[in-house]
Amino acid sequence: MSTQLPFKGDHVGSVLRTDNIKEARQKVASGDLTLEQLKEIENLEIEKIVKQQIDVGLKAITDGEFRRAWWQFDYYFGLTGFKKIKKDTGFIFDGDETKAETVEVDGKIKWEGHEFIDHFKFLKEMVDKHGDGSQLAKMTIPAPFVSIYREISKTEKELYPTAELFFKDLGQSYKDALHAFYEAGCRYIQFDDTILAALTDEEFVKEIEDKCYGLPIDDIFDLLVKTTQDILKDKPEDLLVGTHLCKGNFRSTFIHGAGDYDYVARRFDELGYDAYFLEYDTDRAGGFEPLKHIKDKNTEVVLGLITSKTAPLEDKTVIKKRIDEASKYLRLEQLALSPQCGFASTEEGNKITEEDQWNKLKHVVEIAKEVW
Repeated sequence: MSTQLPFKGDHVGSVLRTDNIKEARQKVASGDLTLEQLKEIENLEIEKIVKQQIDVGLKAITDGEFRRAWWQFDYYFGLTGFKKIKKDTGFIFDGDETKAETVEVDGKIKWEGHEFIDHFKFLKEMVDKHGDGSQLAKMTIPAPFVSIYREISKTEKELYPTAELFFKDLGQSYKDALHAFYEAGCRYIQFDDTILAALTDEEFVKEIEDKCYGLPIDDIFDLLVKTTQDILKDKPEDLLVGTHLCKGNFRSTFIHGAGDYDYVARRFDELGYDAYFLEYDTDRAGGFEPLKHIKDKNTEVVLGLITSKTAPLEDKTVIKKRIDEASKYLRLEQLALSPQCGFASTEEGNKITEEDQWNKLKHVVEIAKEVW
């Protein structure tokens, strides 16, 4: 471990797409706007939200994932060895259905450059332009194991007859990615992980076992830990790498993730992340007792006590009480505060307004200042 995050009010990263972004995407789809024109609009809108994040007092600044349709697939689309495919149906979240897209492996997995590097460079340029030096440009990408949530094709089985061989190559691509982002000036990166958060959800575990070459869940967890260790072991000391354990977020609904964090928290120290963003906005995640398993005093836990799904602001007294409860299991100095998830895991976004969103983020910063 290198260091802790230099701020106590954080956020997961995605921001509601603005009307200008939505309209531009529609025009691209209808052929009325070029991709280059879309990029210019994205640049303008990202610059606006960078300034808004700074204005509400955030220190970790993202591009809101404005250039993406998906929080995860857009990253995989840019890796060698993955391709975008259409599905018959999308993922179903409590009655809401996503776009019918996913990824398929059609070659050996490699990092051979990625458009996300240019996305980060622009973000950092805007943070440097509008910040006062106390902000960090934060990059968000899916965690490696998120990629197992797909069907394994015949081609993939020939290329990768075992899960170990697949994750060896995928892990190497992530190691290469970390160093590429670092060379581009990135010092804070977050792996978003819906698999790690779901290892105590019995129904979802059955799906994971089926999609991961039929391995039992304990073997999957062992492979997850080993792959993550391999990715992080050679990272630069001043590169902060956190992970967000997401329990599902689409249009203010969720799809899985029931169960507390005890099973996974027992191995947080082994995984080796600098920070763990945990969702605690509902009782689906259980209590704070699993935090007792963290023995590394440099590890930080970012408590997702503020919901990004609904508009009303949480009672500050209640949030402070919950932070105090968490501090019984982990030192207050190792805790921080954030919304439980982003505001737009996909471009459709949650069912709240932009004003609601910025009020939520300001609320996080205010509470963090009062507590820490």
